Amino acid sequence: MRTPVPGLTGLALAAGVLAWGPVARADADSLNDPLGPREVALGEGLRAGAVGAMATTLNPAGLPLTRELVFEGSYGYRPTDRASLVGLAACDSTNALPGCFYYHYAGMSPEIGGVALGRRTHVGGMTLSRAVSPRIIVGAGVKYFDFESEVMTEEDASGVNWDVGLTARLTEIVNVAAVGYNLAGAASLAFPRAVAAGVHLRPTPGLALGFDGLWNLDRDGKTGRYGGGGEYFVATQGGKIGYPLRVGAVHDVATGTFVTAGLGIATPKLGFDVGGRKQVADGDELLVTASLRVFGPRL
Repeated sequence: MRTPVPGLTGLALAAGVLAWGPVARADADSLNDPLGPREVALGEGLRAGAVGAMATTLNPAGLPLTRELVFEGSYGYRPTDRASLVGLAACDSTNALPGCFYYHYAGMSPEIGGVALGRRTHVGGMTLSRAVSPRIIVGAGVKYFDFESEVMTEEDASGVNWDVGLTARLTEIVNVAAVGYNLAGAASLAFPRAVAAGVHLRPTPGLALGFDGLWNLDRDGKTGRYGGGGEYFVATQGGKIGYPLRVGAVHDVATGTFVTAGLGIATPKLGFDVGGRKQVADGDELLVTASLRVFGPRL
């Protein structure tokens, strides 16, 4: 809930609002904050390869790309606004109608005019997807969000909203995707309408490349967030254990340029990943995030 800040004069508040502009990203938080270490490390370029819990944040139509039961928990931290980002998901793509249940939390304390103010978001929802042909997958996600902020220029909001997605497997090597976010339901600048598209390539079993673009439909002025990267999977012990190495970059025309990287370990039962994003132009944001995946029986 927004509350007046004791001792904050009108002049300080005005200065704080100006300072808030380049770092707050209130109109993009719901699109970027929930991302896990794999998608962060690959420059957010996995909408056409959004398997597992990535289907809850990137593309609800990605889940049937693999057949697995997986439970995932993630945690991220961003020092610039003392943000703690938590994600939980349970996804099953072994049945005729693959889906996920998920929960995301974001708690932040950005400073405005030298005063730390709180912002927090709870999101819970589910996704469902269906392969309508051997090469075309459609998906949809419904979520309930609750957003509160002590920043006077931001409105508290809550309600239900919808995402939709499509993934096309053009060949055994190339996937393409198109996604719409927050397209119908409660309106909030913290949960903007947006569209995205991406391409995912796997030229060899151990190499994957992804490239995405995201456009905020509710933002005034410049918009566009473009990113991508590559993953090289080092397999050992006859392929039973693997070490994915990831690197990428992101350019947002409104907020700046970032480099990304990460690594992990994958076994038939568990997967652990770490990823990071560091701003190298027009700011100094740093995000570090990690996740643990637990797989059910492989069918």
